[in-house]
Amino acid sequence: MAHNRFIDVPAEASGLRLDSFLAKRLDLPRNQIQQWIRAGRVQVDREPAKASHSLNAGERIDYTPLDRQLDEGMEPEAGELVILHQDDDLVVLDKPAELTVHPGAGRPTGTLAHRLLSHFPEISKVGGPGRPGIVHRLDKDTTGVLVVARTDKAYQALSAAFAERQVQKLYLAIVYGQPRETTGSIDLPIGRHPNRRKEMTIRPAGRPARTDYEQIDSARGLALLKIDLATGRTHQIRVHLKALGHPLIGDPIYGEARWKGLDREIQRPLRDFSRPALHAWRLQLTHPVSGELLRFEAPVPSDIEFLWQAIAGRELPELPAW
Repeated sequence: MAHNRFIDVPAEASGLRLDSFLAKRLDLPRNQIQQWIRAGRVQVDREPAKASHSLNAGERIDYTPLDRQLDEGMEPEAGELVILHQDDDLVVLDKPAELTVHPGAGRPTGTLAHRLLSHFPEISKVGGPGRPGIVHRLDKDTTGVLVVARTDKAYQALSAAFAERQVQKLYLAIVYGQPRETTGSIDLPIGRHPNRRKEMTIRPAGRPARTDYEQIDSARGLALLKIDLATGRTHQIRVHLKALGHPLIGDPIYGEARWKGLDREIQRPLRDFSRPALHAWRLQLTHPVSGELLRFEAPVPSDIEFLWQAIAGRELPELPAW
């Protein structure tokens, strides 16, 4: 049976097209959203609306997925979850590498969302279709802190907090080269690549994006960076670091094989690192119900620790306090 879902339009979405906003918010193709609209599955303030409707802050979008598989729901799947925190309204996880957050093209099962349904069945009716409780994402091979809503109230509040940049997200990254300035900001718009549609790139007409960084340590032509993600565009850190001239080690899409020009003894660990060297380290937010300020930290994964030891010949340095 299909479940009706709704979204309250945040202030920063004012003026956007209905179909564009929904496609971005639900991470679905715009033509699929347009099919829902043509089928009468989408309303704005309880009235039918066109795909081109210009949104106003505070409007309510009600929608019912048209896709049969999403309508019927996902099947829970057993799987381990590393839980950093849980209460009646949300759960905070430490996501491992090689785990896709939610189903999509080519990945109908075996995702974090399927595991979540097994542990927290009440989230089946929370959030967007095929994305139970999911208010933000991490790339498949990015590790670290991920927040999931357990109720509609928490989902709406958390989604708005992320959209309005009220959540602080700090990452750790190991990159090729050492930035000329040890602290700085990358403020470049990001959009879909014109030819490679699964990739993002710097585009003048793209969406505004800002990434702040601070060098924590360096060794042998590489650097350990703390990343403060001011916005949340798809692949933002990976695209911005490439644009800065310091791509992530192990990134199969935006990275480079610079290991070939480095000292022979560190070539192999760099060559063999099988994922982007990126970890969602810390996250700070306001609890969606109690209003309490919450801080969460996911321990640095062992593969990144071992990589730095192989590069620098020493353990990771003491990391900055909050």
